[in-house]
Amino acid sequence: MSWLYLIAAGLCKIVYAAAMPRTAGFTRLGLSLFCIGFIAASMYLLSLATRSIPVGTAYAVWVGIGAVGTAAYGMLWLGEDRSVARMACFGLILMGIVGLKLLTLRSDTGA
Repeated sequence: MSWLYLIAAGLCKIVYAAAMPRTAGFTRLGLSLFCIGFIAASMYLLSLATRSIPVGTAYAVWVGIGAVGTAAYGMLWLGEDRSVARMACFGLILMGIVGLKLLTLRSDTGA
């Protein structure tokens, strides 16, 4: 269940990162409240995940999900750079996330 909390926390991170520029420096009340709500949800879900996932692993995965997801949003909807080098770097982050998940599973089974 902790990994589901962590994935949900990462998804909330993507939403608030994508929404943040629209708040105009948190001067637009409705969008600011929307963004703050997702920040709070992301932190809460991350805290639930750290009940059984080591904090270093959880934080790295949370940041990775947010970084890759926000970059994908930028490339797909905001016309940001889609160069092969940039995509390769995000692929490395994704591989790190998967690696941390696999290592955590391995330590959970006593291997």
